[in-house]
Amino acid sequence: MKEIIINHEPVELYKILKFEAIASSGGEAKIMIEQEQVLVNGEIETRKRKKIMSGDVIETQGVAYRIVLGAE
Repeated sequence: MKEIIINHEPVELYKILKFEAIASSGGEAKIMIEQEQVLVNGEIETRKRKKIMSGDVIETQGVAYRIVLGAE
């Protein structure tokens, strides 16, 4: 499982996909979410602005990412 380090929480789901280059743009990230291609903590998530916190696990395209809060 890969880690994504965030500097503050919460972070909106589509922004994590965009800033971590899992999606090439915010628009693509939103489409991935709308098309039910993203799981959060093992469940399909369709809310683009879902608040993601440290400890959450995002999964898409067969890859899982654990969210970790880094130093501010």
